[in-house]
Amino acid sequence: QVQLVESGGGLVQPGGSLRLSCAASGRIFSTNAMAWFRQGPGKEREFVAGISRSGARTNYEDAVKGRFTISRDNAKNTVYLQMNSLKPEDTAIYSCGAGPFVTNTARSYNYWGQGTQVTVSS
Repeated sequence: QVQLVESGGGLVQPGGSLRLSCAASGRIFSTNAMAWFRQGPGKEREFVAGISRSGARTNYEDAVKGRFTISRDNAKNTVYLQMNSLKPEDTAIYSCGAGPFVTNTARSYNYWGQGTQVTVSS
């Protein structure tokens, strides 16, 4: 069974940076697309960024383009989300998902981590 474990969340001031990591168990990581979703207070879960199995293709939600970068290291079974120029509206629980292809639809991902809290506040 694939397990996904996120880390790297925390409290950061506006304009600051964080790097989230999602470590996956099992060989399934290398055969699945990966994505980050987030759910802010009182909001629906929303797609943030996705990356194909090879890492050649990435997609981003418009609000994070130019600020966030998704990457993956298949040798380490880990996907990353580098977040720069953070804003208070980026405050949310960030979760990673694994699925057969990159999509902004959460139900298309078969495996999920527990999430890590990101709080952007002065």
